Amino acid sequence: NRERGGKPPTKEELESCMLNEAPGSPKLSTLSFEGGFHGRTLGSLSCTRSKPIHKIDIPAFDFPTAPFPKLRYPLSENAEYNTREESRCLKELEAVILSRQETSPVACLIVEPIQAEGGDNHASADFFKSVRDITLRYGVYLIVDEVQTGGGNCGRMWEHESWELDTPPDFVTFSKKMLTGGYFSREGVRPTMGYQVFNTWMGDPHKLVQLEALLKTIHDENLLELVQITGKYLEDGLDMLQADFGHLLHNHRGKGTFRAIDAIDANSQQQIIAMMRNEGVQIGGCGVSSIRLRPSLTLSPTHVTIFLQTFEKVLKQL
Repeated sequence: NRERGGKPPTKEELESCMLNEAPGSPKLSTLSFEGGFHGRTLGSLSCTRSKPIHKIDIPAFDFPTAPFPKLRYPLSENAEYNTREESRCLKELEAVILSRQETSPVACLIVEPIQAEGGDNHASADFFKSVRDITLRYGVYLIVDEVQTGGGNCGRMWEHESWELDTPPDFVTFSKKMLTGGYFSREGVRPTMGYQVFNTWMGDPHKLVQLEALLKTIHDENLLELVQITGKYLEDGLDMLQADFGHLLHNHRGKGTFRAIDAIDANSQQQIIAMMRNEGVQIGGCGVSSIRLRPSLTLSPTHVTIFLQTFEKVLKQL
């Protein structure tokens, strides 16, 4: 639509799209990052790079990928390395975009503020600002996937707000805690023709009523502030456990109560998760050996104390 200048599609475009051929089905691509997870439908699965089991046996589009930074922790002790790592990834990102310009140009780039399923992988606000600069330079739409990070667990409603971008993302997707799946976008990128964005329930209206009540509760009960307070308490507690059990845990990281810590290997990860479950605490795994925490917004320091005591009890048994 942008390349047509907002004009209606031609007869050739309408006929060729029914054959999955250009110009109606243009040879454009969506770029995603190594380690990202964006869904299981055909287009989003082609952007998913987390684990082979998510993709095996499923046809995929010829979409490119770029490396996502692999930061070292603690951040304060690895600032120089992490800056170099992010610079390397940005250079490769730009190179990938340039390499596709004559074959299947990159139309949009999708990224998670924190790669959740891929291992709770973080990057700095400066990295994301540079990603945005690159997308603007080459006319690439920026899609921020806030399915995991949106809704308050990071201490703000949308984690991409922490980047303080001069130009906001073109699209932001959400689901999970937001009760229904959807997206919001900048005004200039909205479809100009009816039925381009359409499904049976058209946003599931009853879910929107529930979402309105949820948002009111978050506001009335100051839950984002609670997440920030509880998140700091949780951060301090996990730091202490990591210091006491350094032979079992490392790489603690997170925002708000959206946190993860690495076990020494995949077997230890699964063992810890199972033992915590037997003690009545539900936690999850992600990446190769990460243990992730995804509590509700109502988690309080009292709950965290119980969690930390249980976690310490389990670690002492290993």
